[in-house]
Formats: sequence, structure tokens, C-alpha cells
Amino acid sequence: MEIRKIKAEDTWPVRHRVMWPNQPFDFVKVDEDHEGIHYGLFVDDELVSIVSLFLKDGKAQFRKFATEVQHQGKGYGTILLNYLLKEIEGHRVSSVWCNARTEKAAYYERFGLHKTNATYMKGGIEFVVMEKTINKPTSVN
Repeated sequence: MEIRKIKAEDTWPVRHRVMWPNQPFDFVKVDEDHEGIHYGLFVDDELVSIVSLFLKDGKAQFRKFATEVQHQGKGYGTILLNYLLKEIEGHRVSSVWCNARTEKAAYYERFGLHKTNATYMKGGIEFVVMEKTINKPTSVN
């Protein structure tokens, strides 16, 4: 098993198969894809899990986190997300956040993310914004 940086284009087929198989292929592309840092978890040289990281305004957002259906439940997504959260700690950000499918919120809570009051619908699916404080500002006395 290996985690490495990949190109945005490498994420698109996995995003399409796992997240939005009933939508057109371009539906899974994000305008900012070429500004992001994309990670892939490989098992025997097969790309099985992906996540994309975007750094903006002192915050980190991870998007399009997906694991191939036949590899779900094996811990690969958890390994990749833990890796990503460690990577984020190396950046000067105050928090990390994501748009989570509401039915998956409990999964992200295991990593210390908390639901906010912000929700929305996309493609008939409800999402909730979740976030976690990374580097709390220190007070000066």
C-alpha cells in the first residue's frame, strides 16, 4: 500500500464511479481542481481511494473523498484521511472543513470534525458542512 500525490485528472474516474455514477462525467470536475493537491492510495499499483485538498484563506478544505466500492470497508479511506489530516497539520491553517453527505457525518466525526448549521442539497443529496480546528491561536498575556 502506498499514498502519493496524483494529478487532478487521475481522480476523475474514481469520483465518477463512486460518487456520481448517474451524472455526466464532467459533473465530478471542480473548477479549482488544478489548484488543489490530490492524493491517491494505491494497493498493488491500483488506485483505490482518493481525496483532494484545497488551501485558501488560512483554511484547508478536503473534497471529493472516495474509495472504490469493491475496496470500501477495508480501512483504506480511513488510512488516507488520517494521512491527509497529518499533512494538513504541516500547513499554516486554522481549520479543516468538508462538505459531507449527511448520512456520512458520523464517519467524519470519528476524525474530530463537527457538524455546522450549514446544509445544502446537490444532485438530490443532502450535505452538511463539517469542520475541525487545527491550530488554535495562542493568547498573549
